[in-house]
Amino acid sequence: MKTLVLNCGSSSIKYKLFEMESKKVIAQGGIEKIGLSGSFLKLVDSTGEKISIAKDIAGHEEGICLILSVLTDEPYGCIKSYNEIDAIGHRIVHGGEKFSSSMLINEEVIEKVVECCELAPLHNPANLEGIYAMQKILPGTPQVAVFDTAFHQTMPDYAYMYGLPFELYKKYGIRRYGFHGTSHRYVSHRACEILNVPYEQQRIITAHIGNGGSITAIQSGKSVDTSMGLTPVEGLLMGTRCGDVDPGVLTFLISKEGLDYVGLCNLMNKKSGVLGISGVSSDMRELDAAVKEGNLRADLAMKMYGYRIKKYVGSYAAAMGGVDILVFTGGVGENQASMRKAVCENMEYMGICFDDAINNATRGKEMVISTPESQVTVIIVPTDEEYVIASDTQAVLGCKS
Repeated sequence: MKTLVLNCGSSSIKYKLFEMESKKVIAQGGIEKIGLSGSFLKLVDSTGEKISIAKDIAGHEEGICLILSVLTDEPYGCIKSYNEIDAIGHRIVHGGEKFSSSMLINEEVIEKVVECCELAPLHNPANLEGIYAMQKILPGTPQVAVFDTAFHQTMPDYAYMYGLPFELYKKYGIRRYGFHGTSHRYVSHRACEILNVPYEQQRIITAHIGNGGSITAIQSGKSVDTSMGLTPVEGLLMGTRCGDVDPGVLTFLISKEGLDYVGLCNLMNKKSGVLGISGVSSDMRELDAAVKEGNLRADLAMKMYGYRIKKYVGSYAAAMGGVDILVFTGGVGENQASMRKAVCENMEYMGICFDDAINNATRGKEMVISTPESQVTVIIVPTDEEYVIASDTQAVLGCKS
């Protein structure tokens, strides 16, 4: 069974083609700057070489047609025709309270995803563009929606509700939904497989940290709290997102800076986070280099980034009555030893004994980075959201590998 996974953003499309029987990725790549000048497709060929193909791409349908042509044509093709694609799995950012699991896409599901667009106006419409394009190009091929928010639908009401009038929850669905659910689900399961411990009996904190970031508390196999909220802005300090902030600051800025809705969204989503604090970059590698050069604002941004993660880890340990496993994943979690150390140092009171040497020697691979006597196992697990989407697609369709 060959499954194509699509992750459509507002101006991008990421894709992976899986051969599910062997669990092998047979093609992968992505398109950037859709609808903008300088758009291009990048891919990894059969030798592992990275290839970039410049081409004007006006919209998502045109982009998907380009992806399919690259999959079937010389010199990079790996299938003879579109008909070899047995199923398509889509990442859908927001499923609201309507979806607690992955779903076979039909008109009813599409209608409900459309209803969730107001909760994710930058993401869901782009996700839908991918669905519509595949319906047109491969009308008989089954498609499955895999929701970022679904994993977090197990949160208790006292964890997901805000201290706003209850009527606003009933009227608009204002509550905590959480995101990165596919990643949190995968790495928590995978950590327990590596450690050979029963998933349903662990208290797990997963730290998906990168340009975007979120922390999730998982108890008895279920998400019980997570740092992102109604939108992906809440929680950790991120690359360009502010994370937790006093709402009074925002009303103050509306008054002082004359910000409208668009201006405020732009401030919180694109001009804040480590970029806004440092004035250097949203890329943690560039920030790290600036710190080494003595840039004090970059150093402040790095300290704030790590401190916010540490606070969430501590609060979720308190909420669950302790923690058995702490998982690092995401671009920063998998690759930046200094940030993992910043989070874990001085946490001995919580049972964490950190192995500095192993941590410093580990980058981008599965590895336990706590000492054998540590009461909390700290582990790096590279995430694989695309494989989860492909696996869910297979499961929804009732296929066996």
